[in-house]
Amino acid sequence: MGFEYTSSEMMSVRASKELRDREVVFVGIGLPNVACNLARETHAPSLQLIYESGAVGAQPERLPVSIGDPALVTGALSIVSQSEVFQYYLQGGRIQVGFLGGAQIDRWGNLNTTVIGPYAKPKVRLPGSGGACEIAVHAQRVVIVMRLSPKSFVETCDFITSPGNYSLGKSRREWGLPGAGPTAIITDLCVLTWSEVENEFIVSELFPGATPDQVQAKCGWKLKFAKTLPEALAPTREEVRLLREKLDPQKLYL
Repeated sequence: MGFEYTSSEMMSVRASKELRDREVVFVGIGLPNVACNLARETHAPSLQLIYESGAVGAQPERLPVSIGDPALVTGALSIVSQSEVFQYYLQGGRIQVGFLGGAQIDRWGNLNTTVIGPYAKPKVRLPGSGGACEIAVHAQRVVIVMRLSPKSFVETCDFITSPGNYSLGKSRREWGLPGAGPTAIITDLCVLTWSEVENEFIVSELFPGATPDQVQAKCGWKLKFAKTLPEALAPTREEVRLLREKLDPQKLYL
């Protein structure tokens, strides 16, 4: 290949490929933000970005450092209240893709951003839901970006902040949740996709150089692997250049 790239760059590039042109995406800060802006620079120039702070159709000239960054305002289609973002766009079913992450995730895509340990007496109290639960419930589909770790990919979440595809003995349909739920989990070693047959997330792609044993060693439950396990495409020189020189030259997230 002739050049090196980091795991964060690989995750950003692979996550960007989950997006299609003209989709409406609810964007957070971090690697999902990098991935969305990379998609706009490459294969999805008409991607519509909506930020929790109220920026609709944002076109930031630089990578925003928070959802309240003024860079989101310039060139945006409109600036609305936070309540309008959630009530009109998200709860109205107008968000096609939501990006999420968390402290814990299980095999069904349930996410925990609330507590580690018992709720009444937690070992760690986390920031909580923010808008994550609403995104998980209402977005037409959800893409999750998280690094593999036995502490993060767990058999059972200590608390379910944001529902996945199956929780507490019921499917999303049985719970009456309108969105389709998480469809892909982008990690630093592989991609997991939802399997209706297995009723859980299974490993569907390996990143270059990763092995099934390496992936399993960083997961807290017994993984299932797709019968055919392709290797994901490595980032191109142009994608890495965009990430390093244009999108995140200060390495805020990469």
